[in-house]
Order: sequence, then structure tokens, then C-alpha cells
Amino acid sequence: MSADAQLLAEVAVPRLVGTPNHSRVRDVLKRELTARGLVVLEHRFPAAPRFPLRGRGRPPAEGLNLIAVRPRTRVTTWLAAHYDSKGQPLSMASRLSWVAATAVSLAAAVVATVVGKGGVWWWIPPLVLTGGFLVLNAVTDRSPGAVDNASGVLGVLATLDALASDAGVGAILLDAEELGLVGASALARDRANLLRDTAVINFDGLDDRGAVVAFVHRPGPVVGAVAARLGARPRGRLPVLVDGIPLARVARECMTIMKGGWGTMRVVHTPRDTPERMTLAGLREVSHAVAASLGAAL
Repeated sequence: MSADAQLLAEVAVPRLVGTPNHSRVRDVLKRELTARGLVVLEHRFPAAPRFPLRGRGRPPAEGLNLIAVRPRTRVTTWLAAHYDSKGQPLSMASRLSWVAATAVSLAAAVVATVVGKGGVWWWIPPLVLTGGFLVLNAVTDRSPGAVDNASGVLGVLATLDALASDAGVGAILLDAEELGLVGASALARDRANLLRDTAVINFDGLDDRGAVVAFVHRPGPVVGAVAARLGARPRGRLPVLVDGIPLARVARECMTIMKGGWGTMRVVHTPRDTPERMTLAGLREVSHAVAASLGAAL
């Protein structure tokens, strides 16, 4: 087993915020960042699931973002990824399909009401679908989260390994993304000075299969160069929530890189998101391209 595969096996275990595995994985990541010559700082914040997620009575936990920098180095670009995971009764693909069906049924009810051909029966399907979605939107600790987002964390480390030791690049490993972007929002609120006048490259799900997606939250020369090197068409809107959204509020430029397809979304947040289904080819492809782009710019 390669060193990357061994590290993936260490990180890709169920690690919902506040669980023992969550703390163990955080210690592993501190070890890996320190071994690369970075100083690791901690940013603590309260973490609880945001609506419409349900925690099934879990008390609020303490979240902890890891901020890693090289001594005497000014950071101009941050590499970011969230390290927590969650399970849910429905995969991401199923939830997106459910939301689409709810939107269609709601639109049909509104149209029927406006044209005067509607009755109470038109409103039953959207109400049932909405209620069912809320019931099935519980947070569990049943997914190893290999692609979401152990792959992104390893992508950050692989990119650091491919860059010169004096490059102006730091790492932010974010917590509680799976509870509703809680860690990234807290960082943007409490540590805005770290991100101001910097570029943020956020990794979130780097599967072996599927296309590379460049989700551009705030454009700029670094983001544009990375997207070009990846051969990915920049996209400004996607039906997903990622940490790049709150980080872009305070960063000079910001993007999220993803790789996958519908098959990826069918395993995300399920027990099937395991290390065994990954070769790490996708994250190597992405990290090498990002490092080549940043190496040419820094």
C-alpha cells in the first residue's frame, strides 16, 4: 500500500464533528502538516447543525479549524478543504432529485392556483415532499467520507508537497462543513484578516472518475490560471453548498475545485463512500495541475 493510500485509510473513517474519530483524524492532520514544516494554529468555534439539517438531539460540539503556515512566509494563496464527514439517510444524488421533484410539484400547484384550476389536492404533493425531505435530512456518523472530503484534504497535502518550501502558500483545513458551512463561516467572521487580499483554492470531493469542475465564487488572476491549467470551464453557480461560498466574502478571489459525476453523488454521504473505491488518480491529477499553476505564478 502506498503512503497516500495509507493516509487515506487513516483519514477516511466516519468522523462527524464531536466524535472520537473526528478528534483522532484531526491529530493525524496536525501530524502531517507539522511533518511538512508548517506551524499549525487552531481556531475554535461552536458547531451545531444548521437548518434544514437535523442532529437527532446531539448537543452542540466544539469545531476546530486548522490554519497552517510556514515560518517567516507571507501567505498569498490558501489551500483549503474540510476534514469532517457526515452520513445521511439519502445520498446527495437522491436529495438533489428530491428537491427537484419538490420544486416541480410546487410550481405545478402555483400555476394551477393562478389559472383557477387548482384545489387543495394540488398542494398535497409539495407539502408531503417537503415534510419527507426534512424528516430524512438527519445527520448521522455512518459515512467514511473518502471522496467527501478525505480526498480534498489529501489534495491540499499533495499540492503542498509539489510546491517549493518557500512558496507563499498556506493551508486551512476546515471543520463542520457538513453541518452547514459552520467552520468556514466562523473563520470568515473571526479571522477575516487572514483571508483578506489572498486567493483561496478550496478542494471538495476529488473522485477518480468524472469531470473536473471549477466553481468560481470570486474571480481573479490566480483562480483563472488554475481553472485554465485544469482545463475546467469556470462555473459561477451549482446546486451545492461548499466552504468557498463564505470564504469568498472576505478573500480577494476564491474558487472550489471538485471532480466527479452523478455516480460520485450517489455515494456521497452514504456508507459506500469508502477508501476501497478510490485509486487517488483524481486527486493527483488535480493537485499536480494546481501546483503547476501556482508554481508559475508565485
